[in-house]
Amino acid sequence: METRDYLSYIVNEIHTVIVATVDKDGLPVTAAIDMMDSDDNSLYFLTAKGKNFYNRLKDKNFLAFTAMKGEDTMSRVTVSIRGKVKELGYENIPKLFEKNKYMYEIYPTIESRQALTVFQIYEGNGEWFDLSKKPIERENFVFGNASQETNGYFITDSCIGCNKCIEVCPQNCIIIDSIPYVIEQNHCLHCGNCFRVCPIGAVERR
Repeated sequence: METRDYLSYIVNEIHTVIVATVDKDGLPVTAAIDMMDSDDNSLYFLTAKGKNFYNRLKDKNFLAFTAMKGEDTMSRVTVSIRGKVKELGYENIPKLFEKNKYMYEIYPTIESRQALTVFQIYEGNGEWFDLSKKPIERENFVFGNASQETNGYFITDSCIGCNKCIEVCPQNCIIIDSIPYVIEQNHCLHCGNCFRVCPIGAVERR
């Protein structure tokens, strides 16, 4: 999938996400927020300017969220994003209301909607994590001008092919066709077992 597909999936297949911001003391605060629109490189949502959530967004211009879909753990897809936000104001409120008509029930009059403002998540890093696949599926993506973050476990040239990592990998996602072995990053759980058992420290955490 392309970045726009992940963003569209959040809006159209999940919609309500759990957003984390930080308060004035640097402590985390969560809120349930509807992601109301997307394009190739952005997500859009609204909030009321009288809410503490609005103040936290304006203070840091940053948020993180996780969105989930699925009946149970083993059928679940999650999409997580960390990104920068900016306030766009009232101009796009009518457009978002037309795309999300239930909002007319919450703010029924034009006067009541004056409290609302639109935010854009315009740059960030995301992760798609699908437990319904065997082995699990993990994909990273970026949007805006964000740089791709490298994280996970990687086997270095110090590998001696001892197979200790193979014995403890829950997803069997280590390719052993040649030395050094290679971890399939899009199937790795990031459990750290390979890092823990390698007798010569050939596994790096990044």
